[in-house]
Amino acid sequence: MFPWGLSCLSVLGAAGTALLCAGLLLSLAQHLWTLRWTLSRDRASALPLPKGSMGWPFFGETLHWLVQGSRFHSSRRERYGTVFKTHLLGRPVIRVSGAENVRTILLGEHRLVRSQWPQSAHILLGSHTLLGAVGEPHRRRRKVLARVFSRAALERYVPRLQGALRREVRAWCAARGPVAVYEATKALTFRMAARILLGLRLDEMQCAALARTFEQLVGNLFSLPLDVPFSGLRKGIRARDQLHRHLEEAIAEKLQGNKAVEPGDALDVIIHSARELGREPSVQELKESAVELLFAAFFTTASASTSLVLLLLQHPAAIAKIRQELLAQGLAQACDCPPAAAGDDAGPPPDCGCAPDLDLAALGRLRYVDCVIKEVLRLLPPVSGGYRTALRTFELDGYQIPKGWSVMYSIRDTHETAAVYGSPPEGFDPERFGAAREDARGAPGRFHYIPFGGGARSCVGQELAQAVLQLLAVELVRTARWELATPAFPAMQTVPIVHPVDGLQLFFHPLAPSAAGHELHL
Repeated sequence: MFPWGLSCLSVLGAAGTALLCAGLLLSLAQHLWTLRWTLSRDRASALPLPKGSMGWPFFGETLHWLVQGSRFHSSRRERYGTVFKTHLLGRPVIRVSGAENVRTILLGEHRLVRSQWPQSAHILLGSHTLLGAVGEPHRRRRKVLARVFSRAALERYVPRLQGALRREVRAWCAARGPVAVYEATKALTFRMAARILLGLRLDEMQCAALARTFEQLVGNLFSLPLDVPFSGLRKGIRARDQLHRHLEEAIAEKLQGNKAVEPGDALDVIIHSARELGREPSVQELKESAVELLFAAFFTTASASTSLVLLLLQHPAAIAKIRQELLAQGLAQACDCPPAAAGDDAGPPPDCGCAPDLDLAALGRLRYVDCVIKEVLRLLPPVSGGYRTALRTFELDGYQIPKGWSVMYSIRDTHETAAVYGSPPEGFDPERFGAAREDARGAPGRFHYIPFGGGARSCVGQELAQAVLQLLAVELVRTARWELATPAFPAMQTVPIVHPVDGLQLFFHPLAPSAAGHELHL
C-alpha cells in the first residue's frame, strides 16, 4: 500500500504543478494583453486612455457582453464613467454616452470619425448606398434621399399608410387567438416599405416570400467576411441575389416609364434625381438603393411599433389621454366602412361619409400623441447606438481616443442618464415632452434625445417613422383594446434590436362604434 500512496502523492503533486504553471501562464498572458493595449495609446498625446478593462486575451470582454446583454454596458458605465474602454468582437472599443460626448462624435463625422460597418454589410448591401458612402458621395446621396422623405412625399404616403395600418389592426381584432405583435409588425412594415415606399406591385404571397428572404439577408449582415459554403456571408449573398431578381422587373418597368411623370415613390425620386443631373441610373444602383431603403424602414420601425403597443398596454392612462385628444380634434371615431379595394394600403371609399383620412397637418395637431411617440423612442430606442472609427487621435472628456480605435456612442445610456427631463428617466412619462415642462425648464439640448442619431448620418427617414407610429397609435386607440395573452409581461432583448423575447403575445378586441367616445365620459 505504501508505494501506491507515494504514486498518488506524486500524481497529485504533478497535477498541482501543472495547474500552478497554467495559472502563471494565464496571468502572464493577461498581463501582456493589458500591456499591449496600454502601449497602443498615442504617445503624441499627453492624455491617458479611458478607464476600463480589455478583458481576456483575444476574447476581450465579448463573452461578458453576450451573457450580460444591456447590463454589460450599464455596469461598466457605473464603474468607469461615461467614457470607458473595452474589447469587443476582436476590436478595441471606446464606449461613449452623455449628450456632450455624443455631440462630439456625431458632429465629428468625416473629421474626427467615420461610420464603421462590418465588411460583410458592405458586401451584401453594395456600393451604391448611403451606408457605404463617405465625403461628397455621401452628401449627394443624402440630398437625394431627403427628397424621398420630403414633406411633399410624406403627404403622398400618409393616406396609404393609414389604410394599411387600419387594415392590420382590424386583422388583429379578427384573429381567433393571440397575435405575436413583433412578428406581425415585421410583416406589416415590410409590406408598407415594399408597396408604398418603393411602389412594388406585390400580392400577399409574394410579399411574405420576399420578407422571409429579406430577413435572411439582414440576419447575415454581421457575419464573418468568408464567402465559403454554408457560411453566413454565403447565405446572405444568396438572399441578396434572390431579392435583386425580384426587383429587376419592377425597376426595368420604371426605367422605361414616362419620364415626364411626377415621382410617386422612392425609386421614382431616385431615377428623376439622376436624370436631372444628366445621367441614367443603372439597374444595379436601383436594386441596391431599394434594398437599403427596405433595410432602413423594416426592423427599426417594427421594433418601435411593438414597443408602442407594449407601453400603451402598460399605461392605460396614456390611452385615455390619447382618446381625449382625438375627441377634441373630432377624430375619436374610427371609420367602419370597408376598404375601397382589396389592396393592403386601401383607405375607405371617398363617398362613405367618414371623416377625412389623417394627413400631416392633422397629425401635427395631435400634440399628446407626439409626446407618447417621443417617450416610446426615448425609453426603448430600437437601436442601442452606433459605431464609428477614429480618423485621428482626439480628446473626449479628458481622455485620448486613439486613431484607429472603434468608438461606440450609446443612445440608450444617453437617454437614461439625461438629467434634463425632470421625472425619473426609467419611468414612462410622455408629459416630459409637453410644452408646459419645456417652458418650465427650457428646451433640452438636441443631443439628450437621439433615437435617430444625429449629425451627418442622422436617419433621413425619421419623419416617416414618426408618422407611422402616430398613425398606429391613432388606429389602435380608436379601434381596439388589447390584453396580455401570457401570465407576465415579456423581458426585452436589446441586441441586435429591441424586441420582446416572446414576440409580445396579445389578444385584440374591437371596440364598439361608440366606445372611443363613450369611454371618455366614464
